Amino acid sequence: MNFQLDFIEDKVEFFEADHLNTLQKKIESQIDENRAIMLSVHSVSHQMHVNENGQTYFTAVVHFKKK
Repeated sequence: MNFQLDFIEDKVEFFEADHLNTLQKKIESQIDENRAIMLSVHSVSHQMHVNENGQTYFTAVVHFKKK
């Protein structure tokens, strides 16, 4: 019997929210989930956009890598 495991080595996830606190909670939750599969944060990139009505919109890209 041949048993082989394939591990995720890199994972990129995208997040979006109307409020910065909400975005932070989403990212923190995903960090905890990815920690369970032996991935840690390698880098984070984020942006903020203000539309014509003055509403803010936050996005982030988080790159996870194998520990």
